[in-house]
Amino acid sequence: MRTRWMVPALAIALAATLPSGVANAATPTAKPGKAKPGKPWHHGKVRCEFTPTPENPAAKPVRPPRPWAKKRGTAEVTLKTNFGDIKIRMDRRATPCTVHNFISLARQRFFNRTQCWRLTNSARLGVLQCGDIYRAEEGGPGYKFDDELTGKETYPRGTVAMGNWGPDTNSSQFFMVHSHANIPPAYTVFGRVTKGMHVLDKIVAGGIIPGPTNPQDGQPKHPVKIHRVLVRH
Repeated sequence: MRTRWMVPALAIALAATLPSGVANAATPTAKPGKAKPGKPWHHGKVRCEFTPTPENPAAKPVRPPRPWAKKRGTAEVTLKTNFGDIKIRMDRRATPCTVHNFISLARQRFFNRTQCWRLTNSARLGVLQCGDIYRAEEGGPGYKFDDELTGKETYPRGTVAMGNWGPDTNSSQFFMVHSHANIPPAYTVFGRVTKGMHVLDKIVAGGIIPGPTNPQDGQPKHPVKIHRVLVRH
């Protein structure tokens, strides 16, 4: 999968079964055991770096987040979709920069009136991917930021994690696991669905428009639209 968002070369056999930017499972993009949290700052905050990507300009007018993030508590987010509400609890302590980024984009209405372009439902991968503005893999905020990984990440049902195109290329793309995701620990886990798994189940039951390489990987048969994102913390 290679679009305006430049994706590293993928193994053809896995391209339709892994989230965006996943390399061959035998060579994960994360370095197990190496965490890359934000740099320590002060007053319970960490410093985050948001690097412009002029080759991939912002799909909507948006500012990068301020370079410091809270490292305490949680944030509660609700995705208001045409299928129903999905509530997510995000952990600032484990992934402060990732949560900070998501909250910033939500407050700037970046996710409002967008579509979730990718749905997978295979024995290996079951996710709904959102956060791209134009289409799957295309349309972000015009910057990237580092992973926040421990190398021990797993992706059971209800996990919310960042999509990427290789190490330290996070932006706006994220995915929610509706069944399971047997993938390397290369994707920052920053939240869990606390209410609304039945909404994801309803989306999956609606079916998938078969993709070019896998009938179980493509657009949801019934478009999934995020009307707006509400933040409470």
